[in-house]
Amino acid sequence: MKIRGSKIVVQALEAEGVRFTFGIPGTHNVELYDALENSKSIEPILVTDEQSGSFMADAVSRTSDSIGVLNVVPGAGVTHALSGIAEAFMDCIPLLVLCCAIRGDTGKAFQVHDIDQAALLKPITKAVLRPSKPSEIYPFIRRAVALARAGTPGPVAVEVPSEYYILTQDVPDLWYRDDLPPAPAPGADALREAAALLNAAKHPALYVGYGARRAPGLLVTLAEKLGAPVTTTIQGKGVFPEHHALWLWNNFGHSAPHFVRQIMDHCDCLLAIGCRFGEVATASYGLQPPENLIHVDINPEVFNRNYKARLTVPADATKFIDQLLPRLDDRGGHNQLAAEIRKGHAEVKGEWVQKSDKNRVSTAAFFAALQRHAHEDAIYATDSGNGTFLAMEHLRLKHPGCFIGPVDFSCMGYSVPAAIGAKFANPQRDVIALAGDGALLMTGLELITASSYKVAPAVFVLRDGELAQIVQLQRTSFNRDTCSVLGPYNLKDLAAAANCGYLKIERDGEISGLVEEAINRARQKEPVVVEVSIDYSQKTYFTKGVITTNFWRLPFAERLRMINRAAKRRLKIGD
Repeated sequence: MKIRGSKIVVQALEAEGVRFTFGIPGTHNVELYDALENSKSIEPILVTDEQSGSFMADAVSRTSDSIGVLNVVPGAGVTHALSGIAEAFMDCIPLLVLCCAIRGDTGKAFQVHDIDQAALLKPITKAVLRPSKPSEIYPFIRRAVALARAGTPGPVAVEVPSEYYILTQDVPDLWYRDDLPPAPAPGADALREAAALLNAAKHPALYVGYGARRAPGLLVTLAEKLGAPVTTTIQGKGVFPEHHALWLWNNFGHSAPHFVRQIMDHCDCLLAIGCRFGEVATASYGLQPPENLIHVDINPEVFNRNYKARLTVPADATKFIDQLLPRLDDRGGHNQLAAEIRKGHAEVKGEWVQKSDKNRVSTAAFFAALQRHAHEDAIYATDSGNGTFLAMEHLRLKHPGCFIGPVDFSCMGYSVPAAIGAKFANPQRDVIALAGDGALLMTGLELITASSYKVAPAVFVLRDGELAQIVQLQRTSFNRDTCSVLGPYNLKDLAAAANCGYLKIERDGEISGLVEEAINRARQKEPVVVEVSIDYSQKTYFTKGVITTNFWRLPFAERLRMINRAAKRRLKIGD
């Protein structure tokens, strides 16, 4: 049949249930945008910058069953989007990157946008597919989506030569056969050994990551049967319901409160499911699992990289838990452990309230108000830095897919565009962005996208005039701050320029009413920006843990040098 490649792409996207594409049209893909305009099920979204487009697509994948699609021109469109693609790659988020290539039918050199973009994309994608003939466009896009979701998820790029979009092609009927292998199931020997270790343990515990997000109900059954406390990674926040009596903390080790460390110090068998023990997840490798570590992940390449495991099980998390449960002894009640956990959380909350600054917005009161006024299934989009760790420690979430943030690539500027993407995909849910005032400067112009499309997250800008996470590290380690204090800017004027509402919270007494107003205005499809005079005087447990871990890891002479330098600077007697 005769058909342009642009229409083939649209048919492939429709077959995969794609609802949105994000990007900026250019001369190489205008035919594709024209074809998307005729689709009844796909809406192409114009962004202000391709990096933001990649964050929006990422958020669609994190918060819905639809895959996020980034649609960019060759060259500059690809390079602008690299940070967001890398974030999705390192956080294991499926993404389809449509990056058309320059024309290959002219025989001409030095074309506009002509770079080896496949070489740029290769290290940060699972694959780069390039159709060599028009008949390969449809199966390549379908395969890219399947590959992005298979195994450890991640971005897959499809580089379609632009002449395929422009010229009418003669292709046979469109077809695709999914021949990717199914997710691995655990072997009988591994199940038997895992059950034996857990049944023999006096104090088993669970450490759960994003890879277990499809099994929240099974995880609850597993924890209750074992009578085990449950910790999660940062990205795994909400995978286990945090109102449950056995939920302990996001992370353990040096970056956790004292009561968490006490409980986990007794752990004699740790079952880690769907996690990699990465640097951020472990707060700079500041935790120490017991000798009896059972590590379960769909990707065998993660095993024994940072921590030696007694047993490794390459398997899908849901299949593993489902088949493990019948082999476990039922330990009965866990009232004593639950009481200890409940007491620990109450003490932590009391410390937060006691240390708050009455002249600014205390973090405990702010996050409590967010959860009081937002719906239970609200989505919180955080940014790189202090806001992520504050949200991690203060929010109590009941469901997976409610906490999204840039974790392993830690890319600033994520929260605002991610919140917009999440709102596109979940128009009936409350979506809240938690942006640092430095991160907002990177991608805050996407507020224009929100107001243009009447997509309305509530954007809370945690305003302290500094790059908080870095400045805390600098002042602790160096007793000075360099290039981490921001220049002043008028957030009210920025909100007005983007056609958004504006509110300002300056102290605790204003929190509840203004948070409620912001969320209600967002529900009326008005994107609203809320300036929050946040109190960052208390370091998060995460920050204190990272500083402590890295300090004691240094050789003795270097520790002494750092202490002397900080002391001299406090006394102002030089280095």
